Amino acid sequence: MERTTCCVVGGGPAGMMLGLLLARAGVEVTVLEKHADFLRDFRGDTVHPTTLDLLDDLGLGERFAALTHSRLEEVAFPAGPVESGAAVGSVPMLRVGDFRRLAALGVRHPYVAMVPQWDLLDLLAEEAGREPTFTLRMSTEVVGLRRDDSGRVAGVRYRTADGDEGELAADLTVACDGRGSLARADVELPVTRYACPMDAWWFRLPRHDGDEASALSPRMGTGRLAILIPREGYFQVAYMTHQGSDGELRARGIEAFRADVAALVPEFADRMDAITSMDDVKLLHVELNRLRRWHVDGLLCIGDAAHAMSPIGGVGINLAIQDAVATASRLAEPLRRGHVRPGDLAALRRRRLAPTVLVQGLQRLMHRAIVTPVLAGRRAAAPAPLRRLMHAIPAATIVPAYLIGVGFRPERAPGFARRASTPVAASPVSAMRRR
Repeated sequence: MERTTCCVVGGGPAGMMLGLLLARAGVEVTVLEKHADFLRDFRGDTVHPTTLDLLDDLGLGERFAALTHSRLEEVAFPAGPVESGAAVGSVPMLRVGDFRRLAALGVRHPYVAMVPQWDLLDLLAEEAGREPTFTLRMSTEVVGLRRDDSGRVAGVRYRTADGDEGELAADLTVACDGRGSLARADVELPVTRYACPMDAWWFRLPRHDGDEASALSPRMGTGRLAILIPREGYFQVAYMTHQGSDGELRARGIEAFRADVAALVPEFADRMDAITSMDDVKLLHVELNRLRRWHVDGLLCIGDAAHAMSPIGGVGINLAIQDAVATASRLAEPLRRGHVRPGDLAALRRRRLAPTVLVQGLQRLMHRAIVTPVLAGRRAAAPAPLRRLMHAIPAATIVPAYLIGVGFRPERAPGFARRASTPVAASPVSAMRRR
């Protein structure tokens, strides 16, 4: 039997951020991650202004800035039909969100940074490894919860990649293992589910010399839409159509898929052969749900384990990180005392419920107002009222930028976790403490 104060299940953004913050508070924390590394493509790669501010406060801003990343400075729709042969960046666009305007509100980073999620997770793991109370255990899959004689959750049961099994006792277990959370399923917490009209298929297309793009750009066509995200050296593309159609889409084959994408995004027709097979196209089954209760005694769910988000707006990763910050701020002292009450866990949900409900409400509105009409063939452009508003009042672009980039109730780094900025050269990977 092994023991820790706080067991964090899942080494994603919420889990790694929570592990770092608690370790800086002097709490003994162990993060269990079932994979051997963080290298998984098409994860949430958006790092929003509030998270960039958080990294600054943690002393990690300079080291994050040194990572290879691109910047999204606006959200824009095509102002009219896109003709075949149009050059990337030459299409007239209607700007509906301008992150640069956030600078007038004192936002230090008025853009969304696009960085491979594994680079962000490696940075957090490396920094957490400097703390003597932090342990990251890779290739360690949680297979169940353990309970004490009263039925209270008292840690986890795990299995390593070698097949070894063990138990880790903990004063508190925090489920950060995503929408398919085993911990959440084990205790059968009640969940509210919302209908989603679409699934998303992710793939990448090369970015050619001369391609100018710094905007997140939707494209709409009959029965489908795409989101184009400019990255360093390539475009990340989310192709969306009716939920549950993955089998049909794959049965039609790669040539039909290329033709569908080229018709929707004609300026990319010259590079569709970069998708060599349907194996290059990764399905994200879209879910939108929320636990009605985020805890039982000894267990707390945060991030996607508590509230699965639609990819609309790319806000899921940042909402999960905000959950982690609030969790550390609220629970560090009870964990140091060795006594976390159910009331402490309930208070965390009360604090984070309003921003979760508001973000999910906006996503459901976007599903009804844009996604569903597009998939039904009733819309092929941004809604007319939105177009008229942006033409009449260009400054209104700050509103979508604020909702996406800052959101509701952003969390600040707790005082115990703040550090002076650390130069890039002063962060050896050998500082990571992994088992």
